[in-house]
Parts: sequence; C-alpha cells; structure tokens
Amino acid sequence: MRYVDAAGVHLSAVGLGTWQFGSGEWGYGSEYAETTAPAIVQRSLDLGVNLVDSAEIYGMGRSERILGRALAGRRADAFVATKLLPVVPVDPVVERRAWGSARRLGVDLIDLYQLHWPNPVVPVGLTMTALAHLQTDGLVANVGVSNYSLARWREAEAGLGGPVLSNQVRYSLVHRDIEADLLPWAQANDRVVIAYSPLGQGLLSGRYDVDHRPGGMRGGTSTFLPENLERAGPLLAVLRQVAHSHQASCAQVALAWLLRRPNVVVIPGASSVAQAESNAAAADLELSESEDDALTAASDAYRPTTGLSAVGPLVRMRADQLAARVRRAVEGTRS
Repeated sequence: MRYVDAAGVHLSAVGLGTWQFGSGEWGYGSEYAETTAPAIVQRSLDLGVNLVDSAEIYGMGRSERILGRALAGRRADAFVATKLLPVVPVDPVVERRAWGSARRLGVDLIDLYQLHWPNPVVPVGLTMTALAHLQTDGLVANVGVSNYSLARWREAEAGLGGPVLSNQVRYSLVHRDIEADLLPWAQANDRVVIAYSPLGQGLLSGRYDVDHRPGGMRGGTSTFLPENLERAGPLLAVLRQVAHSHQASCAQVALAWLLRRPNVVVIPGASSVAQAESNAAAADLELSESEDDALTAASDAYRPTTGLSAVGPLVRMRADQLAARVRRAVEGTRS
C-alpha cells in the first residue's frame, strides 16, 4: 500500500468509502450490511487501508454504526473520518452531532470531522468556531470540508484559525474541475484532496456501454445517457489498452491515474471483498509517463452532455425506462 503524508497525517492512498453501508438507495440489503460490509472493512485494514470515510447522513447513521462494529478491536489500524450535515451548524448543535457520530462509530476520537456541504446561510466562521472547540475538547483531531470551492476552503481555514486538513470533492478522469485551482493550492500548502466518486460512478470500470447500462440510481444520471456513453468510448478504449498492458482492470488504472497526483487519496466504495482487494491493489500500480499522458489526453477530449443540455435527454430516457417497465408489467399479466 502506498501512503500520503500531509499536515502531520499518514493516510493510505486508497481509502474506503462507506456511503453504501446501510443506505437503502444502493439496494444491497441486510445481508450486505450485516456480513459483507464488515468483511470489506476487515479485509481493507488487513491490506493496509487505514482511511475509512462515513457520514451521519449515510443511511441516517446506519453507515457509521456498521463501520463502528466492524472496527471493534481494530481502532488503532484506522484513520476514521466522518461528516457533519450542516443543518443549523452552530456550537451546541455541532457538539451534539459530533458526539452522536462518535458514539455510533464506537470511538472517543474522530480523526477527521468534515463539513459535508457548505451552508449558504450560516457563516462558515461560526461553524469553524464550534469545530475548533471540539478539537480543544479532544473529540476531533483534524477538521476537513467537503464539496467546497477553493475560496470557501480558505475561508474555512481563516475561521478555524488553523489547517483545514482536507477537502473531499468529486475527482476522476471524467470530473477534473478541481485541477484549475483547488488541487494546486492543496499541493502547495500541504493539504489533502480526498477524491470521491473516483470511478465516475462506475463509468471508468469499463463495464458499461450504450447496450449495457447500470440500473438503480446511477442509471438515471446524465453520466449514463446513451450519447454520453458513446462520447466516453475513446477514453474507455485507452483505459482498456493500458489495463491490458498491466494485466489490471480499468478501475485500477483509473485509480492509479489519480494517485499519480500529489496529495490525492481516493475513497472508492466496494460491493464485495474482492472489489475492495482490487481497489487496494491499485495503490501499487505504476503507470508510465506515456500512459499517464494518453489517459489525460483522452480525458481532455471527453465532452459529455451536462447541465441544462442534459435535461431533455434525461427526461426522454426516464420516459423510455418507465414505458419499458409498463410493457413488461402488461406482458406479465397476459402470460
């Protein structure tokens, strides 16, 4: 396992995201929550993964509880991160919610406590004052933010009066906006970028194309519009080529590309122990400069339909999905 050292912390380059632990929208069920998820955590720790990331909103606290049970007896092996949903994020509320997360996680120290999103109404300085009190009280070791612009990140630091260790943001070969300013600032100032959705919601796994699209919550996003899957074809072709040369998976190559960027760690989720093992192995995959350049060029050329331009195609796609379900239901009643 490769590690990233910044601002006094030692983080595994590949962490473990636990959004799907106990969250009904992923559809994994109780067997996953009670058996598979703990096994994923245990195996990840065995492989040197120390960064485990949750949030109070994931499964309305269930993710933290599942993670806490899985960490029993292994606390020293883990750097535990969780996130505060910033609803009324002022001192007494923040303190109560932090203690709630710590209790669910079964820890007396949260290694990294992150603001999940900016609050457009409450000044960040008020929230940072509350988080500073938690640091002074010894409940929180490090403070982080998530989904913050660079300007907001720096404002948070000013409010805390000390380093805001990390910013958890969407970053992958298909989402690279942070490279304009946020990532260079983190690298220059000894901060960490925690990349969530590092596989572009699974697009970069190479498993999907126009004829094979994901179901569930991912299948209804603009990423998997048929036209966007067509536009992703050249990038996926380069991923497959590089993966073949290393006898690796497309997902491993996509993660390895991110890990070539200084001060970046990734937190992919895992639906199985085997997937967790594959993710961890990506930390040891060494890409050449020419492979990095080829992937970057293919990423630069990818131009998906997004924003308002994607609304019409998304409505049509969902209407087609609904019509298909109705047809199947009608055919089922006739048979």
